[in-house]
Amino acid sequence: MPMSLADRAIYFAYNPGVTPSSGGLPGLSVLKNVVNSINLFGIIAVVGALAVSLGVWAWGHHTGGHQAEANGKKGAVVAAGAALGLGAANGIVAFFSALGSQVQ
Repeated sequence: MPMSLADRAIYFAYNPGVTPSSGGLPGLSVLKNVVNSINLFGIIAVVGALAVSLGVWAWGHHTGGHQAEANGKKGAVVAAGAALGLGAANGIVAFFSALGSQVQ
């Protein structure tokens, strides 16, 4: 028995049948290279930010500048968090993608 239009709409609302495919679009390898390069640029920038923050922290500590010392500490923590996020980005996305694919 053929499905009515309303039944088809309800079926596709629950199960659109979309799954990720690695060979669907041209230029996928180029896009991966661009994203990898952006990630590398971010990690290099975080290394610089961490070095500057640690320098500010040390300078503030040795000169008695409590505000500079606090800002250096905050910068170091933020840079470490950014490095953690950049390094774990692929794993985080893969984890939640696998978790999302289990939703029924």
